[in-house]
Amino acid sequence: MGSADRRGRDRLSRTPARWATVAALAYAGLCSSFMFTLVVPLQAELPRLLDASREDTSWVVTITLLVAAIATPISGRLGDLFGKKRVVLVLLALLIVGSVTAAVAGTIVGVIIGRALQGAVTGVIPLGIAIMRDVLPPSRLGTAVALMSATMGVGGAVGMPLAAYLALHADWHALFWLAAGLGALGVPLIAWCVPGDVLRSTGRLDVLGALGLAAGLSGVLLFVSRGAHWGWASPLALSTVACGVVVLLLWGWYQLRARDPLLDLRVAARPAVLFTNIAAIGMGFALFSSNVAFPQLLELPVASGSGFGLDMMEAALVVMPAGIVMMILSPLSGWLERTVGPRPLFTAGTAAIVLAYVFVLLWSSEVWHVFVANLCIGVGIGFSFAAMPMIIMRSVPAHETGASNGLNALFRSIGTSSASAVMGGVLASMTVEFGGQAIPSRAAFDVCFWLAIAAGAAALVLSLLIPSFGGERRPALPG
Repeated sequence: MGSADRRGRDRLSRTPARWATVAALAYAGLCSSFMFTLVVPLQAELPRLLDASREDTSWVVTITLLVAAIATPISGRLGDLFGKKRVVLVLLALLIVGSVTAAVAGTIVGVIIGRALQGAVTGVIPLGIAIMRDVLPPSRLGTAVALMSATMGVGGAVGMPLAAYLALHADWHALFWLAAGLGALGVPLIAWCVPGDVLRSTGRLDVLGALGLAAGLSGVLLFVSRGAHWGWASPLALSTVACGVVVLLLWGWYQLRARDPLLDLRVAARPAVLFTNIAAIGMGFALFSSNVAFPQLLELPVASGSGFGLDMMEAALVVMPAGIVMMILSPLSGWLERTVGPRPLFTAGTAAIVLAYVFVLLWSSEVWHVFVANLCIGVGIGFSFAAMPMIIMRSVPAHETGASNGLNALFRSIGTSSASAVMGGVLASMTVEFGGQAIPSRAAFDVCFWLAIAAGAAALVLSLLIPSFGGERRPALPG
């Protein structure tokens, strides 16, 4: 890095408005994670509200997950090339446009288009982490990254009661107008509080690589998210995943030979990065498993033998404290990262996830059992999501921070998409008759908990395989 860039970074690290930068980026992260749970309270009512089949309305959720997974690594690379702050502003603008589109739409097509645009905003989280690396001193970086990482769970957990309240007491369009308002507030916050970029990559955008990644991921994620509806062994499902895998293999071959690749796969193949990214699938699966299973477990009728009979708002309030725990733990996560390093913090987080699901598997006869288990999941996600970006940033060059964190977010998205499909499939296939309807049995929830334990245990093992950073306590500075 040149002396001018170094002086720019030193100037930014001394600015008295560091807290404002972190707060603005965290707010953008909260907005993005809120998009995942925005329509959760409406899922059962969407066929009636949109006058469409349940098969069609399921795309209101699926499309957001697909676009989020595809857009995140691409937006990370765009940030490295053209400025991270600029790309964050563009993503927030897409959130506003998508929210307004869905709010004024009178058909399911308009809502799906709006939800697709909303999904793109997920890229602000890895971009925000990359901006923090560029402008914050090492002594503040760990805590700031922990706070930014926590927004992945906090926005959804805290936003769910708000979405549930609006769903119960207002027109469903109000949810999308709320999302538009949140995005509109985020634009001036980022514009005023986040300094301009001091680090950028050279080169050009690999358009062919971006298209290839989008096509390949679409095939794989469509299989994951829609396979239960199509039939896992149906010709459509198998051809979709086969095409996706073939395209990704060709994409990888091309990336290794491209002059300016979208993602440097040689860097991504470093053991610390590779094991962290694979473990991120398990952590994403564990996080979204609770989002799928716990609300249904809490809301199903007591007489059915499957649930606790809470209403939508009560269930959301039981789940919400996990997100608050993630936020409160941010300073502790930053201190632990500086004290013991990110790898032990990651291991502690994955272990907490496993213990949480073991607890709820053994004890789930009272509401407080679910509450305690969900708090433990909040601790595990808070620690592990804080550790993963720090491991990545210690292992990649500074000019690839945005793209590398975007790749890590992609793997988390694969985990969340998988959890949504797998948990939904289990709960739909293992049912009992109650009131003339098929509802998930208690055995179905046990299977879900076992699957989450397996995902968490796999992430725990992978965390132990990440190479040690020795006595280093700080991420490598650019230059």
